[in-house]
Amino acid sequence: MTNQSQFDVFLAHNNQDKAQVRAIASELKLRGLKPWLDEEQIPPGKPFQDVIQKAIQSVKSAAIFIGLQGLGRWQIMELRSLIGKLVEADIPVIPVLLPGVEEIPHDLDFLKQLNWVSFSNRLDDNEALDHLVWGITQEKPITEVQADDLSSENGVDYRQLRNLLAAGNWEEADKETFTVVMLQASGRENQRCLDIKSIQNFPSTDLRTIDQLWVKYSNGRFGFSVQKKIYLSVGGKADGKYHEEAEDRFCDRVGWKVEGRWINYPEEVSFNTSAPEGHLPDGGFCWLWGWAGLRGVLLSRGDL
Repeated sequence: MTNQSQFDVFLAHNNQDKAQVRAIASELKLRGLKPWLDEEQIPPGKPFQDVIQKAIQSVKSAAIFIGLQGLGRWQIMELRSLIGKLVEADIPVIPVLLPGVEEIPHDLDFLKQLNWVSFSNRLDDNEALDHLVWGITQEKPITEVQADDLSSENGVDYRQLRNLLAAGNWEEADKETFTVVMLQASGRENQRCLDIKSIQNFPSTDLRTIDQLWVKYSNGRFGFSVQKKIYLSVGGKADGKYHEEAEDRFCDRVGWKVEGRWINYPEEVSFNTSAPEGHLPDGGFCWLWGWAGLRGVLLSRGDL
């Protein structure tokens, strides 16, 4: 069984609210958090109470979901243990109001002493989700007001990429970069891949937005502009053309080739900041890019 200390938040909920809590858990995972959800962590043959108690003793925070049916029987027992953990270990315990619940019920008045999060209007409330993440991590999430330039020439929404990078979720950010926003920016969603022409004509504004987000949240280790500096340092040229020898040396330098062998994507890609400089974004450089030279054409663009 997974080590419980790895979990950021225990999700205490009534089984009747399972679908809504499952949806919120999925959003938390996209932001790089690890929620503890009973259906994912209690294996067949194990007693519920023992596993839950062990989880409560080691999680970093807890969310108490309150739906239209109120608290469930097991949830009430969990709440007692979690309040004890709040007092003893000072972990955040966050009341969360699900859609349709306007305020904390009178029989739970003691929870009003805690700052709560409200999804009372709708489940896909990004502001409520930001507040929940804030409560779990005790760090206020980056918002659009805090200076990220998310400009796009073709109306691409870069908030999800920004959130994934801010959370350090490098693998999902890599997928978002190549299989979502770059295809949208180049108008190639139907083709599901990029080609030489789409790389040559890729909108400059979008290229800079994607690059700046990667550079910012990796503290300068990752990004297309970081890769371009490496590419130029090994003999590449900013002339929009493919230079085979330079690209080969570049792939060695950023760790995409090891002792002459291409690494496998995504199994052998290092999705962490201990990876070689310029290792990300990757995007399955052989599979997605189609043929040799596509990456070189991108890195040799003069506007990057």
